[in-house]
Amino acid sequence: MSRRFCIALPVLLLLFGHGSGAQAQAQAAPAQSDVAAHGTAEISLGQSVVPLYGPWRFTVGDSPVDPVTHGPLWAEPGFDDSKWEAADLTPKEGLFNPTTGTSGYVPGWTAKGHPGYWGYAWYRIRVHLQERPGEKLALAGPDIADDAYQFFDNGELVGSFGNFTGSTPVDYYSQPTMFPLSHPAGGNPGSSTWVLAFRVWMEPNSHTVALDAGGFHTAPVLGEAGAVAASYQIRWQELIRRYASFAVEVLLFALLAVMAFSLTLFDRSDRVYLWMGAVFLAESAEAAAAAVAVWTHHLSAGADQLCIDFLNPLIYAGWVMVWWVWFRLQRPAWLPRVVAGLTVVYIIAGPIGDDLFFHIFPHPVAVAFHMVVLVVRLLLFSLLLWVVIQGIRRQGLEGWLVLPAVVLLGISLFALDLYVIHIRMWWFPLGVMITVGDIAELLLMAAVALLLLRRLLMSVRAQRLMALDVKQAQEVQQVILPVARTTIPGLVIESEYRPAREVGGDFFQIIPHLSDGSLLIVAGDVTGKGLKAGMLVALLVGAIRSTTEWSGDPLIILQALNRRLMGRSEAHATCLAVRIAADGEITLANAGHVPPYLNGEPVAMEGALPLGMMEGAEFSVMRFKLAQGDRLVLVSDGIAEATDANGQLFGFDRVHELLRAARSATEVASAAQSFGQEDDISVIAVTRTAVREPALA
Repeated sequence: MSRRFCIALPVLLLLFGHGSGAQAQAQAAPAQSDVAAHGTAEISLGQSVVPLYGPWRFTVGDSPVDPVTHGPLWAEPGFDDSKWEAADLTPKEGLFNPTTGTSGYVPGWTAKGHPGYWGYAWYRIRVHLQERPGEKLALAGPDIADDAYQFFDNGELVGSFGNFTGSTPVDYYSQPTMFPLSHPAGGNPGSSTWVLAFRVWMEPNSHTVALDAGGFHTAPVLGEAGAVAASYQIRWQELIRRYASFAVEVLLFALLAVMAFSLTLFDRSDRVYLWMGAVFLAESAEAAAAAVAVWTHHLSAGADQLCIDFLNPLIYAGWVMVWWVWFRLQRPAWLPRVVAGLTVVYIIAGPIGDDLFFHIFPHPVAVAFHMVVLVVRLLLFSLLLWVVIQGIRRQGLEGWLVLPAVVLLGISLFALDLYVIHIRMWWFPLGVMITVGDIAELLLMAAVALLLLRRLLMSVRAQRLMALDVKQAQEVQQVILPVARTTIPGLVIESEYRPAREVGGDFFQIIPHLSDGSLLIVAGDVTGKGLKAGMLVALLVGAIRSTTEWSGDPLIILQALNRRLMGRSEAHATCLAVRIAADGEITLANAGHVPPYLNGEPVAMEGALPLGMMEGAEFSVMRFKLAQGDRLVLVSDGIAEATDANGQLFGFDRVHELLRAARSATEVASAAQSFGQEDDISVIAVTRTAVREPALA
């Protein structure tokens, strides 16, 4: 919503010293017959301020330059303005400022015979004052003016509101101004005549925010310098208080943005927190731009309008996406793309439709783009309302909580257009500006707070259930793993398993065959970690058990596991299957796993693809004999991939040194873990011992 006609202050009349008597004398003087005859306002001042209602002379256009003084001809005291229009800045009874609700408002020149005109115009007035000796005078500029002006005192430029140094003036939102007056040369003591002139500039986009734009909407105030200064200070305090809500919004929305972004650390899978944080950040930025624009000259009215035309589309589109994600809607799939497209059109068409580029685009083009913006706003509001209605259908209570705020937010999209047809969309209770958009945002914040609390409780409950599932999976995994030390005739088997998380991705099975005295060991490592890896481990362990019921051949076992993983997305595993016969004969089949170590030295074997990579994949097979006293160690890659604080890998060289020293499986695992565990660690050591023969009777 444009703030151009929301930035205004009521005229404050202060009486000091002589009280109401001085004001009555000053107001009575212009009504005398000689005033009407000569066109001069007769004023007697005490310590007071008096509004200059008239008689003003007014004309549109800009002054030619005086070739002698090189100043504007229309500012000079001797210029004949008798053919100019008469302008009266006296507010009519019952006419209120449409942006503040206060009295003292005067329609601009577009309502007084100059519809559609923008550019330069001039106001001139002759003021005759009866003053006390040595009294210093000053003038307070109009509280509301479209849009920038220069003030001339008897032909001399005293000051300006706005920047007139460029080819086109830069205007700001209306703020209190104060200009000192100097006594005219040759004036009589106690009685002086001033010729005061204002050169006014109005931007073309002022037509888009008011039907009666143009020039002064309140009268300048003339008076004793001290009284004008006191009025000036009070008006600044009123201005600061009136828009204090902007500063509150900056802090409030910034805190909400920080809170929303921080919630992503709690639940990275939920994108709604990112959307909320982005929307709140844009709201904070818009409020910050507004505060800077209304209280300072660091941001012009045009620059602030550009900020609005850029941030408003992002904010409204952001709310559509917030509730789209919040209610977990997925159909129609094209909606996010349509919202993005409408946002781009809104951002491009907004500044053109607001006549901010009037040097480039003629006014009819701006009107066409303004209609485009109206259509885009209507479409965005329709999409937002549709998303919330779908949310009501899906989740009921949450959607009903959001609906009132969304309806008000949609109305605020058209607040400026409704204002043009005399429907007020903002109020000033206790002197503080409150808009329909502010009310909508407050309701949205309240709804979001309630919904976030509800969502947080549900998320905590879900995480507790997830933690319970993980604990149960961990318990199941512990059950399906063999015991740490097993002894069978002729073999001693040690195993050590240390998952990197609660549930690991390494697996192994040690299955003795009682009928022929052989031993089958299957060890592997599935891709990934956590619960998903644990589920794959359970799948493979089940497949190993079912396959060994009818075959103990390592190659057949790997082929069966490969078939089980095929067709499962990203389900891959390295695996090593070893069969040790009663006489020590070893058959070893490998599917991309780390080679085992025999007596501390790596077994030279061919490489092969991991399980689940290719249908009918071929796996390497080799045979050798395990003599009495030999030690075969199977390790996972989690040992070599252990990393210290400096990023240095444990490496296969250290693994080689450890195993050559004939360390136990527990010592090997502990060495890698203390170095810096990054992945699951598993170690299986098989030592062939002498077989004790039963004694003869």
